[in-house]
Amino acid sequence: MNEQQREENRESKEKVQKDETRTERRFRFQRTRLIPIWLRLIIVAVLMAISLAAGAMIGYGAIGGRNPFEVFQRSTWQHIIDFVEKGTQRK
Repeated sequence: MNEQQREENRESKEKVQKDETRTERRFRFQRTRLIPIWLRLIIVAVLMAISLAAGAMIGYGAIGGRNPFEVFQRSTWQHIIDFVEKGTQRK
């Protein structure tokens, strides 16, 4: 009977060790986010706006041969809209 008790103890210890290993794995792979998702979305939106402004400045300044900061003036965009809508008829 001693042999049977030893076998049962060994099996129960193995089972406890397996359970502990599973919980350790669960905790080991659980990550905390350094940057929350909502902040990531805001960062992406800001970076996209900066990219849009930089691209417009490069296109208007370098390719167009004008002052890059004129791209932010309302009259510049009104001129572009008028140029695009030149051939269309408004109702």
